Amino acid sequence: MLKNNHPTDTTYRELQIAYNHFNEELFSGQLPSCLITLQRDKKTYGYFSSEQFSNRENILTDEISLNPAFFGVRSIEESLSTLVHEMTHLWQAHFGKPGRGRYHNREWAAKMIDLGLTPTDTGEPGGKMTGDRMTHLINPDGAFAASCARLIGQEYTLSWIDRFPPQAPGAKGGEEGEGEEGGAAEPKNKSNRVKFRCPVCEAQAWGKPGLRLLCGGENCEAAPLVPAE
Repeated sequence: MLKNNHPTDTTYRELQIAYNHFNEELFSGQLPSCLITLQRDKKTYGYFSSEQFSNRENILTDEISLNPAFFGVRSIEESLSTLVHEMTHLWQAHFGKPGRGRYHNREWAAKMIDLGLTPTDTGEPGGKMTGDRMTHLINPDGAFAASCARLIGQEYTLSWIDRFPPQAPGAKGGEEGEGEEGGAAEPKNKSNRVKFRCPVCEAQAWGKPGLRLLCGGENCEAAPLVPAE
């Protein structure tokens, strides 16, 4: 969707495009602008902070922060679901009644379900839907999945990824900030093999830890595969 040689411009414009898209399709354009930041915290996929920033005229704005370290080991849909998770906190800050501190309350959970994201404190089906440290599961038949598919269908991508990402955080591994998401880690691999994923075409392969694998896809230009878990 965006093709230029300026990584900073590309990265933040892609995130703003996604924010605008989901704001229109999932929140009826209600949400005010916010400041999207990138924070490399190994304990989290993202967080929301209400009125975190002020400009020189003392106008306040909220912050949504995403962890770019995981863009390459999660699918684009999963990464964008974190953005919508935090947008739901922003919605609640302006139009609802947030829980105390970082608590994800029933109002927030109900809105997430309405958007097609199922809250869970364990990262697995059947987990508690409220609590201090929460993640979510994507409902494949929900509004988010359909909206995300439309966005990705417009050749949308997250262009820049970390070549050496950390392991995914556990669902209980929270973060600082008001609205936090621990992130749903995939089940632990008890064998001595690691799953690798191509960041371009998302093809997957298994191999021993430490291997340097290159994708042979037609349009991948020998992209290095990154650990997927």
